[in-house]
Amino acid sequence: MEHGHESRTADLVILGGGPAGIQASRIVKTARPDWRVVVLRPEEHSMVYCAIPYAIEGLFPLEKTFKKDELVTETGAELVRATARSLDLAARRVLLEDGRSLSYERLLITTGAIPLRPRIPGIHARNVFTVKTAQDARRIIERLAPFADCDAPGTGRPTGPGRQKVVVVGSGAIGIEQAVVYASLGLEIHLVEMRAHLLPQLLDPDMAEAPMNEIRNLGVTVHLDRTVEALEGEPAVRAVLLGEGERIVLDPRRDFVVIAVGMQPDIGFLAGCGFEQGPDGLAVDARMRTSVPGVWAAGDCVSGISGIDGKPIGGKLATNAVPMAKVAARDILGEKVSYPGFFNGAATVVGTLRIGGTGFTETFARARGLKVGSSISGTTARFPMMPDPGHVKVKLVFVQDTGRLVGAQVIGTEAVAERIDLLTFAIQMGASVSDLAAFSYSAQPWQTFFPARNAIVEAATTAMA
Repeated sequence: MEHGHESRTADLVILGGGPAGIQASRIVKTARPDWRVVVLRPEEHSMVYCAIPYAIEGLFPLEKTFKKDELVTETGAELVRATARSLDLAARRVLLEDGRSLSYERLLITTGAIPLRPRIPGIHARNVFTVKTAQDARRIIERLAPFADCDAPGTGRPTGPGRQKVVVVGSGAIGIEQAVVYASLGLEIHLVEMRAHLLPQLLDPDMAEAPMNEIRNLGVTVHLDRTVEALEGEPAVRAVLLGEGERIVLDPRRDFVVIAVGMQPDIGFLAGCGFEQGPDGLAVDARMRTSVPGVWAAGDCVSGISGIDGKPIGGKLATNAVPMAKVAARDILGEKVSYPGFFNGAATVVGTLRIGGTGFTETFARARGLKVGSSISGTTARFPMMPDPGHVKVKLVFVQDTGRLVGAQVIGTEAVAERIDLLTFAIQMGASVSDLAAFSYSAQPWQTFFPARNAIVEAATTAMA
């Protein structure tokens, strides 16, 4: 591209260089090496976002989270560091903030999402952070750095009243992981959640006790059923005002607040372009086509639907973005494909616990109008006589009259994500609890309970009783 005009029209322009954009560029350019494929990415680097907490913890340099540009360029696609200002849909042209433009035959929007900042006083104070970009991570690391040389045993930080303090707002996976990281560094942590239990999108109340105990054992003070009314202080927050008059006092020179209450689609530049929108982003059909001819969208900028009941649902996960991008890319290439919707298998870690969920929680299923039941079973994670046998607990959520599986939750000391993936596949395939009761499994002393028992099979058998 040259200033003010472009070279030959691109066969495909992709807006965004995250997981969806990278995946789509590789599929299309590999299949059509003769096409000009251009990826526009505003960030200096694409990142492994879910690894940011561990870079903050100091397990590895932040640069380890940066993806190589070669993921795009090695196929022959062009990578352009630029930000889209707007679209001229009639002319099929992307207008950039620096005054350049680029014409396209086809356009794929994969601009992702940005952290949601609730509309409360003080939300833009200088010691209020979100966690999504390299800049976010650097700001937090820089905030921690001046206090890293203190002499607390085992942490390098003070353990008394002089500890650096962090208030984390939101107890989804991002909030939980942030709280755990700061606790591991010896900070005083307050975790604020407006719902009555932790990880409310992932777990039901009857599965949330274990992570609550674990996070409290890490020294985190948890404030449930509390909303943040205001962040007091200017230009930096001096106190966090919670509902019912509770206040958490901060030292504005040292302490900070992390907001982790959700994500919103990054589609502000499309205002006035006439795209149909859903509850949580751009509206697309099963082929990832938007309401505008020649324009597709995939990833966190899209308003998703559930693969279980076909209704709108949130699901801003890389594991949703990648399969959406595959469908969009193959549809662009003329293949007959469709995307079934979100199943939202996800996992996180709290101390020694691995925690996962997929599909609907029991609470959410009932809110969607489904008549569901549930069952819970558990075993040790290894043969009981083995060293540190650990534990695993499985909850299944199923439609009462048919037994169709619509959700599952797993908590344990190991192999949780693998179980969640299996249960997600069962939901995708329309399996019932009777199908799971007949599930054929393996057994080995270091990896499972005795051959006679399997936590998933037991939960399914209990559901059929």
